Amino acid sequence: MQKKLILDSDLLDITLNRLCQQLIENHDRFEETVLLGLQPRGIYLAELIHQKLENLIKAEIPFGLLDTTFHRDDFRRRDTPAKASETRVPFVIEGKKVVLIDDVLFTGRTVRAAMDAMIAFGRPAKVELLVLVDRKYNRDLPIAADYVGKYVNTIASQRVLVEMLAQGHKQNRIWLINND
Repeated sequence: MQKKLILDSDLLDITLNRLCQQLIENHDRFEETVLLGLQPRGIYLAELIHQKLENLIKAEIPFGLLDTTFHRDDFRRRDTPAKASETRVPFVIEGKKVVLIDDVLFTGRTVRAAMDAMIAFGRPAKVELLVLVDRKYNRDLPIAADYVGKYVNTIASQRVLVEMLAQGHKQNRIWLINND
């Protein structure tokens, strides 16, 4: 197994700041916008983005966590049953702009499942997607992110590992792993 560092802590912080600035450009004071972090791994990125945005605009932004487990098209095809994570959406998204936040965009299946799960909380006016890493050339569904931290050319046998302080790692870093 070979690991290649894609983003170190400093570069990752610059990337997160850029993503926040892009969100502010498009959503101004976030009066009609909510943020939803996708379980299980996207929540760490979503919490960081949420915290940075609130510090920058000096206002509260509605924030929730969304689990897609039971909306996935591969839910019943797994050898071991998937464990559901917490869904916490303490607001109605009817008529709101929703920014879905996940760490890595790979096949697009998690995002599709998230859109299905999100509808239980109302019909949004608009849905956007923010991802830290977009794994190009691996999409199964026609899904594209509106905000991307870094595009990475990968093959199916590779994986992207996102390490965050909130997960217990020593620093925030992103790795490309070859499973040779």
